[in-house]
Amino acid sequence: MSSIQQNIEQITSQIRTAEKKCGRTPESVQLLAVSKTKPNDAILEAALGGQVAFGENYVQEGVDKVKHFSEQHSNLNLEWHFIGPIQSNKTRPIAENFQWVHSVERDKIAQRLNDQRPAGQEPLQVLIQVNTSGEDSKSGTDEESVFALAELISSLPNLTLRGLMSIPANVSDYESQLAAFNQLSSLQQKLSSKYDNIDTLSMGMSGDMEAAVEAGSTMVRIGTAIFGARNYAK
Repeated sequence: MSSIQQNIEQITSQIRTAEKKCGRTPESVQLLAVSKTKPNDAILEAALGGQVAFGENYVQEGVDKVKHFSEQHSNLNLEWHFIGPIQSNKTRPIAENFQWVHSVERDKIAQRLNDQRPAGQEPLQVLIQVNTSGEDSKSGTDEESVFALAELISSLPNLTLRGLMSIPANVSDYESQLAAFNQLSSLQQKLSSKYDNIDTLSMGMSGDMEAAVEAGSTMVRIGTAIFGARNYAK
């Protein structure tokens, strides 16, 4: 077994332990392997170990990987999630190649993704990114704008609204982490009372995964702990 596969097993075990600790249903939290800047052979190692869902932040890099695995390893049936900031001039390749988008924060982006989703493909599974910390450096809409954006997305035939995503402030103490995640979870509950298909909370990374699971996360985004440190100089 490769070190990447061992890392996935270890992280999965940590997720299951966190689920059990807070009384969550077993296997209710999915592991999203964040593979940005990582080569195809590293992703293949993870996939051969059973990992299905992969997250990409950069459009062209992500599209290249989607096409590579579609052409060279179609039997793996991988699921590709776009999790990075979206520029309006980059919506078409996202709409054409990914199954999930976690980072919708504006009406214009939602409309373009809908209009550019190819005919015959399943609707794009969409999460609204919420800036729960109010930091200028963070992407995401504010809480007050979530419901108007949700209304638009729910009216678009080529998008399916599934829930919310956030990247909270980087804090180390558990209670602060939990408070931030509970804020998003509460917003999710309000959203689910109005719309069908709301079942996904994408929150939690290596440093705050346990708090995210306790607060109700259904998808944790883990990169370095699986693939090792990233080299952005390439």
